[in-house]
Amino acid sequence: MRNRFVEKMDRLHKEMLEMGTLCEKAIMKTYKLLLSEAEEREKLVQEIDRLEHEIDQQERQVESICIQLLLQQQPVASDLRKISAALKMITDLERIGDQATDIAEIIQLGTIQLPMNSPKLTQMAEATMKMVNNSIESYVESSLAMAQEVIDSDDVVDDAFLAVRGEIMDELRSGEVSGDQAMDLLMVAKYYERIGDHASNIGEWVEFSITGKHRSGKEINDVFRV
Repeated sequence: MRNRFVEKMDRLHKEMLEMGTLCEKAIMKTYKLLLSEAEEREKLVQEIDRLEHEIDQQERQVESICIQLLLQQQPVASDLRKISAALKMITDLERIGDQATDIAEIIQLGTIQLPMNSPKLTQMAEATMKMVNNSIESYVESSLAMAQEVIDSDDVVDDAFLAVRGEIMDELRSGEVSGDQAMDLLMVAKYYERIGDHASNIGEWVEFSITGKHRSGKEINDVFRV
């Protein structure tokens, strides 16, 4: 019975890694979209949309595995925390996919002039990709140090967002961008900032899976409370 449980947990880890990889790819495509020429954009938007659908499918797959583990295997306390954390984490991963799609929609339909050069916006995209990757790795490896590093990295993304916002306001005042362009750029930066928040949330659930304590004060019963 325990061997079957271990096999199913290994499957859960594999599926979580796959979901994280899909989210990373979606973020990377949004960054490429910001740097793209006109002929590349439609293909990139379609790829991001496809990835978002794959992320949704992966969420359902992971949820199914977690439910099977809960109903069929009678997990001990540490395993129960790991499974319950995965159920919470996939919600954040699914929202990351949604927000990548939102970024693509703004770039495709909005007023941003492409290709564009914004080092701070680039920093936000790269930082969020790294956070997503490390958050899932910390879960699979049960690495508290890596999870805490992800949580701390949210400050880097927040600082970059403030810098981007300052740049946009300066360009708006100088007439380099219109009001609509400034709003679109600010929304793109805000979505990257939200992706960082979701990755940080994942890190907090990894902490919970390892220590049994969540920063919000939630306990295992709170996790399953509807």
